[in-house]
Amino acid sequence: MAALNLPAIERTLLRLQQAFPQINSGLLDRRDPLDDNVLGNLLEGYAMVDRLVCKGVDIFQMGRLHHWLELNAVVLCGSDQNVRRDHQGLIEATDQRFYAQPDGGIRDIVTWYELNRRKSSWRRAAGVYIRILSTPQLFIEGNHRTGALIMSYILAREGRPPFVLTDKNAREYFNPSSVFKKTNKRNIMMRLKLPGLAGAFAEYLKHQANKGFLLSQKSAAATNAYEDSDMVIDPIDEL
Repeated sequence: MAALNLPAIERTLLRLQQAFPQINSGLLDRRDPLDDNVLGNLLEGYAMVDRLVCKGVDIFQMGRLHHWLELNAVVLCGSDQNVRRDHQGLIEATDQRFYAQPDGGIRDIVTWYELNRRKSSWRRAAGVYIRILSTPQLFIEGNHRTGALIMSYILAREGRPPFVLTDKNAREYFNPSSVFKKTNKRNIMMRLKLPGLAGAFAEYLKHQANKGFLLSQKSAAATNAYEDSDMVIDPIDEL
């Protein structure tokens, strides 16, 4: 496992925010603006991924699947309880969809992941991301952002750099994502194409990886020592 360099991730996302209007104009499908709320919630999501990885939480384990829903809630609403109350209907509907949807809910993803544990972390991250995004999508909203965080979790758990959207890799991320979103995982012919799509996206993840998004072992050890002290209460311990 590897601790995330959260300050470096924040600096990179701030640069992306400045460049995003120009990037967005050249995408196959235009994206919503990367405003301060979206950016702040995404940074909260990376902080949660960091805690999950450092605490050794396996979010693919039964009894731990609620962490997926929490990551989605964080990217949509952040941790502000007032904002969450305003979106309570969406949160409850997402919870229902997450567990109950046939051939497209969390069971489909967990089953695929278990069958592919021997594949590289790049390939597993790509495969899970495609299954989150393809039709029917795992979440009602926020599939791209939550999917990026889930990929980051899978990669960092095995010592790989997390996936972070930058002004350099954004087009290569969003354009294939538009293809994934239009792919129906229930269609037999499309299911046959999914391994090829996952392989190509795994290569993209591998080539854009940046070790600067990980803390050095020395820095990570100091951070973990501080977080384990009596001065800090980590909510992950209670989950």
